[in-house]
Amino acid sequence: MLSIVNSTAMNGLEGHLVRVEVDVSNGLPAFDLVGLPDVSVREARERVRSAIRNAGFEFPVKRITVNLAPADIRKEGSMYDLAIAVGILAATEQLDPVACGRYAFIGELSLNGGVRGVAGVLPNVLAAYDNGIGSVVVPRDNADEAALAGRAGVFPVSSLNQLAGFLRGETEIPPHRVDLETIRKQEDSQIPDLSAVRGQHSARRALEVAAAGGHNMIMVGSPGSGKTLLARCLAGILPEMAPEESMETTKIYSLAGLLRPGLPVVTRRPFRAPHHSASAVSLVGGGKFPRPGEVSLAHNGVIFLDEMPEFGRDCLEALRQPLEDGLVNISRVNASITYPARITLVGACNPCPCGYYGDPVKPCVCTPVQIKRYLGKISGPILDRIDIFVNVPRLSYEELNDERPAEPSAAARERVTRSRHIQRDRFLGSGIMCNAHMTGAQAREYCRLSAEAASLLKSSFKKFRLSARSHDKLLKVARTVADLAGSERVEADHLAEALQYRRPDYDPAAYR
Repeated sequence: MLSIVNSTAMNGLEGHLVRVEVDVSNGLPAFDLVGLPDVSVREARERVRSAIRNAGFEFPVKRITVNLAPADIRKEGSMYDLAIAVGILAATEQLDPVACGRYAFIGELSLNGGVRGVAGVLPNVLAAYDNGIGSVVVPRDNADEAALAGRAGVFPVSSLNQLAGFLRGETEIPPHRVDLETIRKQEDSQIPDLSAVRGQHSARRALEVAAAGGHNMIMVGSPGSGKTLLARCLAGILPEMAPEESMETTKIYSLAGLLRPGLPVVTRRPFRAPHHSASAVSLVGGGKFPRPGEVSLAHNGVIFLDEMPEFGRDCLEALRQPLEDGLVNISRVNASITYPARITLVGACNPCPCGYYGDPVKPCVCTPVQIKRYLGKISGPILDRIDIFVNVPRLSYEELNDERPAEPSAAARERVTRSRHIQRDRFLGSGIMCNAHMTGAQAREYCRLSAEAASLLKSSFKKFRLSARSHDKLLKVARTVADLAGSERVEADHLAEALQYRRPDYDPAAYR
C-alpha cells in the first residue's frame, strides 16, 4: 500500500515542501530510501525500524521503498525520521493515511520511540506554511521555536505513541503558543556597559556615530588602550531589533543549531568575534553542504575582527561581498545558496607589529618597512568599505582613575534609537534600514548640504583627493552626524566631524 505524508527541506533559508512517499509491498524484506538523501538521512532506516518496534507497533517484514520527493533537492539531517515512521505506519494501516496527510512532520526518533529535537525547526515550519500546510508536528524540545512562526498550528510531541494517539483522536494536543514578551525579559545581557570605558571621548563618539548609521569602523591603538571593550559596548547601544529583523536572525541561528535552551528567539542584536585563525569558510559560510558562517550569524548585528591584520588575506577579501551587498552567495557543486549578512563590521588593530608606534610611553622597535607591510595586510578594497577610522590612544593615569561617572549605554542608545527612527521614516518603503546602506544616488538625494558645507566638501575633495566612493561615504557619515543632532540639513560642522573619520594614508605618522 502507498501512503504520502509531508515534511520540508531547506536550501539555505529557502524552504521546500517534501513529499515522503512510502510504498509497502510483498517481496523480499528490504528498506530502500531514495530521493537524494545524505548519510544521516539514510541512517534513518535503522532508527525508524527500532523506534516503531520499541513503541509497540508492527514493523512490516516486506519490501519498503521510501521516496523523498522532489528527488533533485538534497535532504540533510535526521529531521525526516518522524515523517518516514508515520508514512510506514500509514502504509500498513496502523494509522489513518488521511489524518496523516493533514500535517507536516519534523523530528528525529530515538531507538525507544521518543522524539528528539533537531536544528532548523523555525525555517522549516515557515516553509511548510508557505507551501500550504497549516499544521506541523514538531519535537517538544523545539515547540517554542516552532511557535514563533505564529501563523502555523504547531503540535509538539515527545514520543511516537503520543503522536499515534493524537492522529487517532485518542489524545488531545493543543496548538502550542509562545509569549514573546516573557521570553524577552528572560534574556540576560552579557554586553558591557559604556560607562565602563574610561576616557576615549573621541572613540566613544565614533562608536555612537557608527551605531546610529550602521557604519563600519576600524580602531587603531596600542595594546591595552580599550579597543576590544569599546567594540563590545557597540552592541549595547544599538537600537532594539524590529520583529522582522529578529525573525530573520532567529532563522539563521535555528538553521545553525545555535539557539540557546529556553530562549528560542534572538531578541538582541548579535555580536560575533571570530578568532584571527578562523578560515574563510567559517567566516562567510560554506562547506560541502553550505552552512551559514560568522558574517551571517552576525546578521542585523556586529562582527568584530580583533587584530584584523592577523586574519588571512582570503578571509578579509571574502568580506567584500557581504560588506557591499549585505548577503553571501555560496556556490558549490552540490548547491548554490544565498545567506543574508547585513552587518556592522568593527575592526581593531595595532599601529605597527610591536604595537607601540607613536606610543608616548613605550618606544616602537619596528622599521618603517615593517609598519607599512603590517598595515598593508588589510587591502585597499576592504579599507574602502570602512566608513569610520578612529585612533584609540593609551590612557593616562588620571583618565584611568577618574572617579566621575561616565555616560552609560542607555543614554547613547536613546540618541541612536532616535536617529534610527529618523532614518526609518526617511527610507520608508525603500528596503533601506540606515544611512550606511544608501546608494550613491540616494546619498546625493538625502544628504542636502548647506552652502558652507558644500564649500567645505569641494575644498576637501581636492585637498584629500577623494574618490567617488569616498565622497559618497563622507556624505553618509555626515548625514548620520546631522541625524544625531536632529538637523534636516548637513551643516559644515557635521561634515567636518565626518572628515575626521576619513581613511588615513598609509603613512605611519597618520596613526600618531
